[in-house]
Amino acid sequence: MADDTTAVRGEPVSPATSKPQAPAAGRASVRPAGPGPGGRRRSRSSVRMRLEILFFVAPALLVFLFFVVWPIIKAVQFSVYRWKGYGPLVDFVGLKNYASVLQNDVFTGAFTHNIIIVVLSILIQLPLGLAIALLLNRKMWGQGVLRTIIFVPYVLAEVIAGVVWFQLLQPEYGVIDTILSAVGISGPEEGWLGTPDVALYTVIAVLTWKYLGLAVILFLAGLQGVPEELYEAAQIDGATWWQVQRKITIPLLGPTVRTWAFLSMIGSLQLFDMVWILTGGGPANATTTMATFLVNEGTKRSNYGIASAASVILFVVALVMALLYQFFILRRDSQDAPRKKAKR
Repeated sequence: MADDTTAVRGEPVSPATSKPQAPAAGRASVRPAGPGPGGRRRSRSSVRMRLEILFFVAPALLVFLFFVVWPIIKAVQFSVYRWKGYGPLVDFVGLKNYASVLQNDVFTGAFTHNIIIVVLSILIQLPLGLAIALLLNRKMWGQGVLRTIIFVPYVLAEVIAGVVWFQLLQPEYGVIDTILSAVGISGPEEGWLGTPDVALYTVIAVLTWKYLGLAVILFLAGLQGVPEELYEAAQIDGATWWQVQRKITIPLLGPTVRTWAFLSMIGSLQLFDMVWILTGGGPANATTTMATFLVNEGTKRSNYGIASAASVILFVVALVMALLYQFFILRRDSQDAPRKKAKR
């Protein structure tokens, strides 16, 4: 009958009796635990991914540790010793080197010069770079050539640019003084780089010529991200050119401007090569920066403990300013990014 031959679902049936049979003794009725083939493949894929990341990151990490972290550690070690650059470190002086640096009028003047360079670089290059970027963003004849001319000074090595400007700014026979004399203007008697009152501002002018191209290129790149629809809508609404720039272009260019200002600030704090070539920190320490101060102390006076202390102070100053800038200014961009993604 159908009722007799019907098997209980999920149980084996004997062909003779058509009755359900109990599972054999010792046979597990539950599938054994453990990762299956899919789990093993995922585990192998995860290990492989980690090995690939380690393979590509390890060289850069080793370079960073060897050329950044290790020199910082050694500078901190040297800074607590009175050391002339040779022999073992035996004359431990603790924080006296730091006190000597902070009480040194030349170093405090160098710190002031760095701050002046930071402020004037941003105040001069920001409006100039923005104006040139807005001009070059328009379609015009020779646009590519003009962009190249603006960017070429930044590509030049600092040594080459410094030597060229050192020759141009020579008193009497320099090109700058020759041109000024032709129009009835006389330069400083001791030269643009030899007069303490104007030497620092002359260096800032050279720095503006050298690094303005970076600001222009970054601003041009930022302008490419401004949607054309906004300009078209503003034009339909009858907005003037200045209103368009003030309400659309400049606000949307804000992240790029803030990033450039951060790079300019850090570069100005660590400024060395251009000042060293043009003036060597003179005349009368009128253009000395923190970097030129520590190099002078180390190479010319063999005060490597003082130089190391100055380098640590420079590192701390740059780190603190970078963190403050990140916390108060750049944090705004990092907070706005998730909000924009959420709106999308």
